[in-house]
Amino acid sequence: MIRTERLIRLAVVAALVLLVEGLCRSGTIAASVMIAPSAMALHAIDILREGRFTHDIVTSFACIAAASSAAVVLGFVAGLALHAMPGVRRALEPLIASYYAVPTFVFYPVFIVLFGVSVLPIIVIATLLAVVSMMTATMTGLDRIPRSFSKTVRVMRLTRWQSVWYVQLPAALPHMFTGVRLAVSHAFIGVIASEFILSGSGIGYAISYAYNNFENADMYALMLTVLVAVTLVGGVLNHIDARFQTRSRR
Repeated sequence: MIRTERLIRLAVVAALVLLVEGLCRSGTIAASVMIAPSAMALHAIDILREGRFTHDIVTSFACIAAASSAAVVLGFVAGLALHAMPGVRRALEPLIASYYAVPTFVFYPVFIVLFGVSVLPIIVIATLLAVVSMMTATMTGLDRIPRSFSKTVRVMRLTRWQSVWYVQLPAALPHMFTGVRLAVSHAFIGVIASEFILSGSGIGYAISYAYNNFENADMYALMLTVLVAVTLVGGVLNHIDARFQTRSRR
């Protein structure tokens, strides 16, 4: 069943790529608007080989890694704390539910004052965009621990920390890893989007610069590079997440 789903997914993607390729090659889509996917791939290989955008690529992925790590750690700690304080959690849940309605980017001037003109404001914005996913996933995972596990803890006379380390966290891990996957996805969005308007380096900045200077080949090659990177990272995380979900259903 899983293999069939993968084949269908690949077939749909391949069909869309071939459709766009045909439209570009036939002139239905003008070359000034979009270059063919095959040309994007070839140019992406060329610019990676030349190393023209290596600094921008490294900068972006370093920011994504930093923001993802910070969001996972802070979200886990916050989720754990809120789960331990039901009263505080009930008071904050309406705010958490409406969190993504807040345009995080408007706080950039404040972050510039606090952290200076550097990559730190971008990392902070991406972290704020990603942290709630991990927080809510942590709380959901802890909420769904079977009650029978609590009886096991009492029977085995485990201490509070032993209960958390050996019972609660392993039981909640499948749900928490879903939070990790979402946090990484939001970190990608936060960093790349921030670089479009707030940075002088990074893949987002390079794409914006290429667009403003009508360098379509560079722009689409970099866009393809981002898509491939996101797909690969997302595929690995989805595979791990599926393994955890399968284990939790046993």
